[in-house]
Amino acid sequence: MTRGDGNKSVKRRYYSFGLAFGILFGSVFNDRAALSDEVDFAHEVVPILRTHCIKCHGGHQKEGGLSVNTRAELLAGGDSGPSVVEKKAVGSELFHRISSTEDGTRMPPDGAGLSAAEVAIIAKWIDEGAAWEPGFTFAPQTYEPPLRPRRPQLPEAIHGREHPLDRILDSWARVHGHAVPENVSDEVFLRRVTLDLVGLLPTPEQRAAFLADTRPDKRALLVDQLLADEIGYADHWLTFWNDLLRNDYTGTGFITGGRTQITSWLYEALLHNKPYDQMARELIAPPSPDSAGFINGIRWRGEVSAGQTVEIQFAQSVGQSFLGINLKCASCHDSFVDRWTLNEAFGLAAIYSERPLEIHRCDKPLGTMAQPNWLFPELGNVDSSLDKSRRLEKLAELLTHSENGRFTRTIVNRLWHRLMGRGIVHPTDAMQTAPWNEDLLDYLAVHLSDHRYDLKQTLRLIATSAAYQSQAEVLAENSESGAYVYRGMRAKRLTAEQFLDAVWQITGAAPVGMDAEVDRTRPGEISQVAGNPRADWIWSKQDASQAAAGETVAFRKVWDVTEVPELAIAVVSCDNEFQFYLNGRMVGQGQQWDVPNVVELEGVVSGQNELLVVARNGGDSPNPAGLWCEVGVKYADQRIDKFGTDSSWEWTQQLPNGDGQFLESPKDWQSSSAVNHAGIWVGRVTPQADSLLARGLHGDVRMIRASLLKSDFLMRSLGRPNRDQIVSVRPTELTTLEAIDLSIGSTLDGYLQHGARSLVSRNWTNRESLVRWVFQHALSRDPSTEEANVLAEELSWPLKPTEVADFLWSVMMLPEFQINR
Repeated sequence: MTRGDGNKSVKRRYYSFGLAFGILFGSVFNDRAALSDEVDFAHEVVPILRTHCIKCHGGHQKEGGLSVNTRAELLAGGDSGPSVVEKKAVGSELFHRISSTEDGTRMPPDGAGLSAAEVAIIAKWIDEGAAWEPGFTFAPQTYEPPLRPRRPQLPEAIHGREHPLDRILDSWARVHGHAVPENVSDEVFLRRVTLDLVGLLPTPEQRAAFLADTRPDKRALLVDQLLADEIGYADHWLTFWNDLLRNDYTGTGFITGGRTQITSWLYEALLHNKPYDQMARELIAPPSPDSAGFINGIRWRGEVSAGQTVEIQFAQSVGQSFLGINLKCASCHDSFVDRWTLNEAFGLAAIYSERPLEIHRCDKPLGTMAQPNWLFPELGNVDSSLDKSRRLEKLAELLTHSENGRFTRTIVNRLWHRLMGRGIVHPTDAMQTAPWNEDLLDYLAVHLSDHRYDLKQTLRLIATSAAYQSQAEVLAENSESGAYVYRGMRAKRLTAEQFLDAVWQITGAAPVGMDAEVDRTRPGEISQVAGNPRADWIWSKQDASQAAAGETVAFRKVWDVTEVPELAIAVVSCDNEFQFYLNGRMVGQGQQWDVPNVVELEGVVSGQNELLVVARNGGDSPNPAGLWCEVGVKYADQRIDKFGTDSSWEWTQQLPNGDGQFLESPKDWQSSSAVNHAGIWVGRVTPQADSLLARGLHGDVRMIRASLLKSDFLMRSLGRPNRDQIVSVRPTELTTLEAIDLSIGSTLDGYLQHGARSLVSRNWTNRESLVRWVFQHALSRDPSTEEANVLAEELSWPLKPTEVADFLWSVMMLPEFQINR
């Protein structure tokens, strides 16, 4: 097995690609067809089944033991065995019956039967996996979710487990005759809760400290510590909310001005833990343009159908994001899949509309105008005489009404799903269906409102329960073919963002700039570092406005240190690229002048220290060149000092080798010059630099997270959506594209090569110490004896980067790494 970027191949060691992926996903590789080619279940499959099958196999009818009421019943089949084999129409009894011309076999037995086109639709639907609208059934609808909140009475505690969620779940387990899952080890809990709450792997140092902690409440204290990490929490949960509010940094609509971001507003809301009801109100009735992108949707170019207008998008988005209601079907006609009607969908849309809104059925105008209406008039309604902004304010008030239990149930169900692996109502956008435990859902909902809609309190409630801290359920094949039975939490695949963050944590290969327009600085930190002395933009000459393309200069600063600092941070910008060395060791690099780089100056010694920067001007023709660097220093007594590039920095055109060493010591060091064209850079760099230096000196040199970046090819193959539509739950299946990308993709390979070079350069006492560090960081455990023995044979000493890269790959392909269990 080999891996490479197409120009090279490197022998894979330790775990084979097939073994790792076979264990993780049962060797199931699914190509998801483009959405435009998929069969539309509601509009194509439902009418066929309703016309030809329901009479004998729907509702209360079950001839031959077959019911088509639900997907599970259809797959299970009847007296003749399973009726559908997923992705194999030719091998499915249903296809055999509807395509047969033989009496006694053909179904339906009477009438003309299915047309050739209808047979083809069913066959294609089966081949695509027989997708079914969440919550849909042909059985008579008997369940209507309650509107108002309900405060359930807690059962008595069993075996001293007093946590309210455990009291509900333990009572449920006793009634249904199920054992309560055992608790997980501290190692498993640490990795699970850290990934769930802040989206990162715990470090080996954090692991050691947690295992050594003997306090009986250390797990609850850890939960509180993670939730108190404002930036870690905001970075991680930005992914969830971007998906749910279809917010992104690039994509459809942005270039043409038909779409606007809510990123800055959303990040601030997460950073300061804005109450959920306030978030909803500001999204529905925006107090400023910062949060208006959600309700304004996407203005598609050209003519669009009545079901794609911004007014209908508004109704669909409000219904799905905040209430778990699917109004897409009802936006075209009365819904086939639940109780919502065309008039209700257009009534909600009319609240947003600035013009008379004509109702269309299946894109045909009906000649009647929609009246602004709220979906639950029991709580009040929207006065159609109000202007748009007042109508939106009233809608926001009704949506977040204290008696609207559907609002709170929907979000706590989503949070339960994120932490526990499956919704109490499942799928999470099918809130018209019954929960498997009504008391559990209602308790979480009233707990949220009792705690002033503080989402962190809901996460804390779940994470401190024994249920969350228990062993993950081991799923049997076809575990979803029947009614759901709770047997504990379910393991979850890492999201694309979590996977990349984990890779970057271990390899140190995170990007240096971010695309999200957010401020990760806490109030008050910038004022401590902003202002004089200010660094100069320097080069080898004062007028470097027309420096030669490719001109490369080495700059140095000899730094006399009489008191070794507790922390030293450099913020560097160079037009166009640089490598930074401290005492002959490379500590940072960058290639984008408008995204300053943070360089941690680890290894400062008493006496003389050499800061060496190799700066290169880019381009194809003469253009401005410049280097800017500010160094912040913090001492043990918390004093802060600062210095930067100025005339005391020297330059030479002799260049060091890749290790920052000169073959011969330069004899021509000259004083640098402050350039006279710095104004082209200052406005973009200085504000960012102040923020970066402030965070660095407060011990918060945060890695750039994947949630803050535009989606790239690797993220998309790992399941990150394009967010043209709301996505509340990402696909869990492995795709062929993903398998290939993880095996031989150049992007991941680049991260591994970077990480290998970095790790090899560290001062390990032996190869075992490297192996132990990687296992503790990646998996939160030590290697087993067998694993340690294998790696002792496979890794050379001294370490070789190619072997370390293979070792990293093998660990990252393990199910244990890619799944949060």
